[in-house]
Amino acid sequence: MDSVATSPAQRWALCSLLCLCLFYAGLLLGSRPFFPTPRPWEHFSRAQKLLAPSAPRPAPPPPPPAAAYHHDHDVVAPPPDAGSRDLGREEQEDDDEGLALGSAPAPAPAWEDGRECDLLDGSWVHDPAAGYPLYQAAECPFLSDQVTCRRNGRPDAAYEQWRWQPRGCSARFRGKEALEQCRNRRLVFVGDSLNRNMWESLACIIYTALPDRSRTRIEDVSSEYRIFRALDYNCSVEFFWSPFLVKLETKQDQTKALKLDQLPTMLKQVIGADVLVFNTGHWWTHTGKLRAWDHLERNGMLVEMEGEEAFNRALRTWARWVDHNIHPTRTRVFFRSISPEHKSANWCYNQSTPITNETIIPWFPKSLISIVERNIQSMKTPATYLNITHLSELRIDAHPSVYTTNRDGKPLSTEQRQQPIIYADCSHWCLPGLPDTWNVLLLASLMRYSSNVH
Repeated sequence: MDSVATSPAQRWALCSLLCLCLFYAGLLLGSRPFFPTPRPWEHFSRAQKLLAPSAPRPAPPPPPPAAAYHHDHDVVAPPPDAGSRDLGREEQEDDDEGLALGSAPAPAPAWEDGRECDLLDGSWVHDPAAGYPLYQAAECPFLSDQVTCRRNGRPDAAYEQWRWQPRGCSARFRGKEALEQCRNRRLVFVGDSLNRNMWESLACIIYTALPDRSRTRIEDVSSEYRIFRALDYNCSVEFFWSPFLVKLETKQDQTKALKLDQLPTMLKQVIGADVLVFNTGHWWTHTGKLRAWDHLERNGMLVEMEGEEAFNRALRTWARWVDHNIHPTRTRVFFRSISPEHKSANWCYNQSTPITNETIIPWFPKSLISIVERNIQSMKTPATYLNITHLSELRIDAHPSVYTTNRDGKPLSTEQRQQPIIYADCSHWCLPGLPDTWNVLLLASLMRYSSNVH
């Protein structure tokens, strides 16, 4: 039988090669296991990433395919790639335990004129020379009569000429700049009549800046859905009426159920929009005959709970819908904060100038504001919290008051104006007016990549 190594030199070479192989095998096998165990700080790092400022976003990819809808329910099913953004076991258990998060962090700074500042920290400056108002109500044929205060007889005009001045930077937008922000974009407002107020304002800012106003369209798709289109700019500004964000359903017996775990079916139409601006709040505070629902539902069952808990569950449903259906590389998500009313001690009637911080008497329940902020903070999808509450609290002068319309859509009569306790509107805002500033801040935020919450 032949020998593999016939000489001492060959046997020595083979032995050396074998030893070398065993040495490297030991390095590979002995230094670490094949399946690394999780490091204890990885969970902390994941949590830190959720709270860290978002990195600059890449250019949007082509719109993703439409999400799948579950026909038995109106909540949209997660898209096929939602695994990385799916709800964890802790969040599922959170349904029964409630949120236990801290308050949302303060808004991130903005960069305007090369300087760092917070756009929401500033003061009101009376500055008619700066081009305020941004438009005239007579230029916008689609403005609703309810908020065209001067058309309804308001004698003063100073409320149109106040400009918000952030400390240390500028937040000025003109119509042409708004047009460029809207070019090839679809901006959608979803919420109550205060978001309709904001929608009318932005549509009017854009409309009056157009070189050819005949190249526009107003489409009343339904009583709950309106669209303004600037055809030459491939721009649309849309409004969906959804005052609770969750679904309000009329039953066969004509009672109304507020479904805390479902969103309206029509919301599938906003998927793929470039900008989404949500709001809710005021309708949750109505009581007695003004309350819009007869009972609450969850999982198809009637439930009893306090208003704050119902509001929290509704916001949680909305936040998870956004996490499952909105792709952050395609869509910028905003939540506009509570728009304050001026009633009781801070009554808007017969006011013509803003008030100071020292004279603010909060009307809206602060607990509801905290619920909004906590739910936004819990989201995986970056959402910018457009916190206009405080700067709007100062504008006691900017409401329609008695220069509005009655339920028939006609301006208040002289007799009705003499009964402000009954007829004064201290909830909505005159146009031109305060919502124009909200849109200036929205457009300024669109020029930034980072989010105010994450």
